[in-house]
Amino acid sequence: MEIRQYFNEGLLTLAIEGDLDAASSIEMDNVIKAAYVGQKYHILINCKLLNYISSAGLGVFISYLEDFKAQRGSFVFFEMNEEVYGVFELLGLHNIFNIVKTETEAKNLLNT
Repeated sequence: MEIRQYFNEGLLTLAIEGDLDAASSIEMDNVIKAAYVGQKYHILINCKLLNYISSAGLGVFISYLEDFKAQRGSFVFFEMNEEVYGVFELLGLHNIFNIVKTETEAKNLLNT
């Protein structure tokens, strides 16, 4: 897995490429923790090149959800393929996390 980070207009975008599984979830946890410590509470997650997400990968986002909400922040996922969306849906996480089709929609959601 590779995570590319972009910070623009007060929003941190994480572009994930590959598989977010038990082995790579530690790296994702470190990136999310650094964002939180750095007071970057609005995070866009570009899933265009995310092939697979495991329960360990999902657990990283779930574990920080309340911390970010307490700071009026959030995660917004976009450009998610059907397979990855299916995992979110199967676990009911599509009702907890914001998932939109495009980066523009993601930015608009955070700017409202």
